[in-house]
Amino acid sequence: MDPNISPALISLEEFKKIEIRVAEIISASAHPNADKLVLLKIRVGQAEKQIVAGIRAHYAPETLPGKKIVVINNLEPAVIRGEKSEGMLLAASDETMLTLVIPEKDIPSGAKVK
Repeated sequence: MDPNISPALISLEEFKKIEIRVAEIISASAHPNADKLVLLKIRVGQAEKQIVAGIRAHYAPETLPGKKIVVINNLEPAVIRGEKSEGMLLAASDETMLTLVIPEKDIPSGAKVK
């Protein structure tokens, strides 16, 4: 995205519809049908979900279990390359790297991001 181009604006009411939560990665594995995707089993509070994330070029699946991440928790489920994804993790990237958005301090899974 060109930093000189203004993004489309959303209203505060639209933003309030997004449920952003802390999640803990329970397990991670390479997607069987896509080189760039990882299947993540996550825990958000008491609920367990699966998300599909395009982070494999930057994170080996075996390094992810136990990490706390930030997710969009109320995203409509989608099927990505044959696997159900029930949310989206947040990450930052530029031309050379990608990094997960993680809580600065240890906070319980399910905590609301405000």
